[in-house]
Amino acid sequence: MSCKENSVGRVGPPVQDVHIKLVNWEEGNYKVTDQPCPRGEVYIGGNNVAAGYYENEAKTKEEFFTDDEGRRWFKTGDIGQFEPDGTLRIIDRKKDLVKLQFGEYVSLGKVESVLKGCPVVANVCIFGDSTQSYVVAVVCPVKEILTDIAAKFGKKEMEWDEMVQDKDVTGAVLREIMNHAKKSSLEKFEIPGAVTLTGIEWLPETGLTTAAMKLKRKPLSDYYEKDIKRMYNL
Repeated sequence: MSCKENSVGRVGPPVQDVHIKLVNWEEGNYKVTDQPCPRGEVYIGGNNVAAGYYENEAKTKEEFFTDDEGRRWFKTGDIGQFEPDGTLRIIDRKKDLVKLQFGEYVSLGKVESVLKGCPVVANVCIFGDSTQSYVVAVVCPVKEILTDIAAKFGKKEMEWDEMVQDKDVTGAVLREIMNHAKKSSLEKFEIPGAVTLTGIEWLPETGLTTAAMKLKRKPLSDYYEKDIKRMYNL
């Protein structure tokens, strides 16, 4: 993750009387000792923290606690990193963690964040299955770059819907993604083993993202169910 001083996407510093700390999340390989920026699950503490969830004692015990000093804490489930200037950036979500067939844990949000740095990727959603040994990806490609890739196969004049379904083009995109993932030091099990290209832009009005443009995993999983099964040869 980048820690550039002038980057965007931060939630800012804590407000007065609010305590924020990062706690190691071993399964996702996020640690407060990470360099150049400390990373971990975000805990929020102080008098502003609620007593718990209404009529849900089990969930309250799971996500709220009081420390030895009497301070109330809430485990947000968000993964954050502290920037050099003290501001906080949210970089992942614990609920995005998937366990694969041989016990490896994959943070879907982490992989997506890395792959969005691949030039051909406009947006991406990663899917994992506990019965499978690899993850798969559905990618919204950058049209201009995908057209350039198609041109290498003599298919530049293809209609968009045909281009995103073309096997040669899809294979080339998968290679681009794999190369980018390796250069970005993703683990082998974090690198998608198959990819589906989609010609649909994911917007709030499609029901596939929130108003803040965050992925809605369940609707995306339902929408691309057949593609996911095909990528897993199910």
